[in-house]
Amino acid sequence: MKTPRAFFRFFPTVLFAALVAGCGFQMRGSYSLPYESIYLSGADYSPIISGLKRAIRTTNTRLSDTAKDAQATFISTGETRQPIILSLSSAGRVREKRLSYRYGYRVVDTAGRNLVTPSMIELNRDLTYSDSDALSKIQEEELLWQDMQKDAVEQLMRRLAAAESTTPENNVLD
Repeated sequence: MKTPRAFFRFFPTVLFAALVAGCGFQMRGSYSLPYESIYLSGADYSPIISGLKRAIRTTNTRLSDTAKDAQATFISTGETRQPIILSLSSAGRVREKRLSYRYGYRVVDTAGRNLVTPSMIELNRDLTYSDSDALSKIQEEELLWQDMQKDAVEQLMRRLAAAESTTPENNVLD
C-alpha cells in the first residue's frame, strides 16, 4: 500500500507544474539584440552601465571599446533619484515616501542617427517610514533604489531587444 503515499507526496508538485504551464508562464530566456556590436557610453562604475554590460555579454551582440567600432551606441541622457513625501503624521513627521527613479537614454548609429528614439524609464516604489525604525528604513530605501536600478536594466534589455532593424534607410531624418 505504498502507492497512495507516493501519490500524495508528488501530487502537489504535479499540480503546481500544471498550473504554471497553464497560465502561460515562461522562464526568462536570453535576449537577442538587433545589433552586431554596441558601445555603451557611460562610466563603468554606473550600476546601469555595468548591469547592461553583464546582460549584453550573454547575448549574440559584441561589446565594442569605441563608438567608431560599434554598429550602435547606447547613450545615457540622464538619471535622477527623487524621494517624495506622500504623507505626514499630525506631529509633522514623515509617514510615507515615494521613491521615484528616472533613467533617460537613446541609441544612435555611427552617423549619429537615432536607432532608438530618446526614451525614459520611470520607476516608483512606495514605503512607509517610521522614526523609531530609522536605520532599518534607510536600509530598506537603499535596497529599493538598487531594485529599481536592476529593474531598469531589465527594461532596457527588453527595449533594446524589441528595437527595429538597424538599417539606416528606416531612420532617415527629413
